[in-house]
Amino acid sequence: MSAVYGARNLTRIAALALACGLSFLSCGARAQDAAPPKPELIGEAREALRLKDKKRLAAVNAVAQAQQYPLASWIDYWDLGLRLTELSQGDLEGFYARWPGSYVEDRLRNDWLLELGRRRDWGNFARELPRFKMADDREVACYGLLTEHLAGRDVRAAARAAWLAQKDGDDGCQLLASTLLEAGRLKPEDVWLKLRLSFELNRPRAIKQASALLPKGLALHVTELQDSAARYLARKASTQGRTHAEITTLALLRISASDTAQAAELVDRWEARLPHDLAAWAWAQLARQAALKLQPEGADYYARAFRLLDKHNSAAEWSDDTLGWAVRAALRADNGAGRPALALQALGLMSAKEQQEPAWQYWRARALQASAAEGAGSAKSEAQRAQAHQLLQGLASPLSFYGKLAADELEQRLPLPAAPAPLSPQEKGQAYQHPGLNRSLLLIAAGLRNEGVREWNFSLRGMSDRELLAAAGLACEREVWDRCINTSERTRAEVDLNQRYPLPFRNEVLAKAREIGLDPAYVYGMIRQESRFIMDARSHVGASGLMQVMPATARWTAKKAGLDYKPEYLTDRDFNLRIGTNYLKLVLDDFGGSMAMAAAAYNAGPGRPRRWREGPVIDAALWAESIPFNETRDYVKKVLSNATVYARLLGSEPSALRERLGKLIGPREASAPSSNQDLP
Repeated sequence: MSAVYGARNLTRIAALALACGLSFLSCGARAQDAAPPKPELIGEAREALRLKDKKRLAAVNAVAQAQQYPLASWIDYWDLGLRLTELSQGDLEGFYARWPGSYVEDRLRNDWLLELGRRRDWGNFARELPRFKMADDREVACYGLLTEHLAGRDVRAAARAAWLAQKDGDDGCQLLASTLLEAGRLKPEDVWLKLRLSFELNRPRAIKQASALLPKGLALHVTELQDSAARYLARKASTQGRTHAEITTLALLRISASDTAQAAELVDRWEARLPHDLAAWAWAQLARQAALKLQPEGADYYARAFRLLDKHNSAAEWSDDTLGWAVRAALRADNGAGRPALALQALGLMSAKEQQEPAWQYWRARALQASAAEGAGSAKSEAQRAQAHQLLQGLASPLSFYGKLAADELEQRLPLPAAPAPLSPQEKGQAYQHPGLNRSLLLIAAGLRNEGVREWNFSLRGMSDRELLAAAGLACEREVWDRCINTSERTRAEVDLNQRYPLPFRNEVLAKAREIGLDPAYVYGMIRQESRFIMDARSHVGASGLMQVMPATARWTAKKAGLDYKPEYLTDRDFNLRIGTNYLKLVLDDFGGSMAMAAAAYNAGPGRPRRWREGPVIDAALWAESIPFNETRDYVKKVLSNATVYARLLGSEPSALRERLGKLIGPREASAPSSNQDLP
């Protein structure tokens, strides 16, 4: 399907749906009975919302409701949302009655709960909260815990956990913390822990709010060290009393983020004067910064932090992110030989939830194997080997990155899941007639993808596997590929690989890939991760089209390939494919055929993986796990995992993930060609 045809097809779908109401199956007589509503209403309403023109939006809303416009609920939502501070509970009840069970009903309730919290209207808040279905707003959760506290219930544990988990500042969680602190349910040490976590994440608003809970003089100290941590340490730092030791530790963290070598000297100098738990935390934060920079000293700093904990037999309330980097640093340590005991200690300190993540299950198994090898022949080593085998068996799967790696480790070639039984006409009909799904498709066709995705996801709540397959099938048929894939991925017992790994534009992708010597499965794996096959996809940094190519990269690649270039070409399917595959081939060649490093370069630019490969020669899976950018790390894993599935769907010879990932990654060999420094 061409890019032009795709756009026209979506327009046709939108016009058909608008003419037929909300059901694609109910077309015919109803379309003949009355003139279709004006499709431009939604655009006019959106423009009024952008301009915050209340009068104009109210007028559009009146027309939409009078015409029973299929997207009237969204226009009504925008209208009330723009006037939320002026409304009363009665106004909201009227809206709920107009759109019962819809996404916008629940979304406006979310907005209203936030407004009630800001008004301190706890009576209406308490009555409204149980009706909030999504219940996924952390600030609303904090307001809710506050209402429970005001009603006399003990919410200390839940409130402390919610507040500490809050990554950035907001009114609800700050009010909860200040109220419980005043009531003695939270303690000063909780405030200092919140400050340490906020400094670790470098969240200025959260730091400011936590500082506001300190006595004024101490809050000024925190502000000073933020301005210049080095100056603060030189002139004002003290360990006379716990509070001053806390501030000094924050200053040490601040320096660690910018200069690990200087910070190491300072932490070493201050260690003996700090309380042991703060000294351990200072070493751990220095270690985290070194590990993020892939510096070999990271493992030594973590080891020093753990020794302090062990010496004083104290627990560490460290973030899972800090402990995750401890695992990575330990596994990379000693020129790739690793320190399994250090890795296992860090894994054991993670939260119970984090320990269940497939990545850490896999690396626990690998650390156990390494530890068993160190003590070969002992009863302990045999127990570790058996535990590692059990972990890998539990992980092994043909569908996930670490599931595939576990299967490769066990030398198992797992079959792909069998196709589910075909959907019945009744099952398909339920999806086709679902109001929320159809509204979502209308929104997406109208260019309101974010709104459409939220409506779609809300509509999926509580669906069974068969219902999800039917909903995914509807999206697939309408060529809304991101909803097709994401919906099908929610199923558990029944797996439809044709939905999860669709092959749009098959002839074009195969032709472009083979023309320049690329593996089509690798290209498909990348497109699935880059754009979910949305031709007009655009990232927050300006990358466009199926293969999410940046304009500057497209211009450079077009010149290299001898192609004409105009910015508007980027959303043309064929041009985007040609440019994207040409650039990918250049990147792949520059990294010696390493799919892992090429994927990292495609996502983060070639300069970064060139730096990331310096240092010891390490396991390629560990190299991927050690990528400092969360987005790129996840991207590389998913692209390669996708590619192994696509290879089998395309009829290629089945290959293990390990074959695509490679065995080892390290510095470029001296005999290899020099890197192409012109690559953008």
